[in-house]
Amino acid sequence: MDLLQRLVELEERVAALEGGREVATSPEAGDGGAVGYRGRVTLAEGQVEWRIDLAQESVLALEDRPRVEVLAALAHPARVDIVRSLLDRGGQPAAALQEAARLGSTGQLYHHLKALTSAGVVEQDKRGSYRLRAGAVVPVLVLLTAASDVAGQLRS
Repeated sequence: MDLLQRLVELEERVAALEGGREVATSPEAGDGGAVGYRGRVTLAEGQVEWRIDLAQESVLALEDRPRVEVLAALAHPARVDIVRSLLDRGGQPAAALQEAARLGSTGQLYHHLKALTSAGVVEQDKRGSYRLRAGAVVPVLVLLTAASDVAGQLRS
């Protein structure tokens, strides 16, 4: 693939990421196979569509630190409660999220929000409310679904 074609594809992906729209990457040639996911979700803020397809080699070659940070951010029941509330009700102020996550103090809430915002799952708007980042909606739902599958919750 020449440099110009790669640049065009990169610009399309960045534009899609910023707009929460579909992103599709073609798996590179390889014997290891490919993995992908897609989704379309309607939220209070509008519809989000997403699609990713990558060669297995590409997935395994990615740097571990950012993905481990996302997994760690979602690895607490209170954080999943926050994400669930944001998915169900859209952007919310801290007090509503504290109640949704059943947290006793604002300090606990901000500890969990910091993990979610640092990982790029949640963002704060100009009014001080929190919302799921548009580009994280479908991937987060896929992660939660995949974790449920690994845990055996999706099989009868």
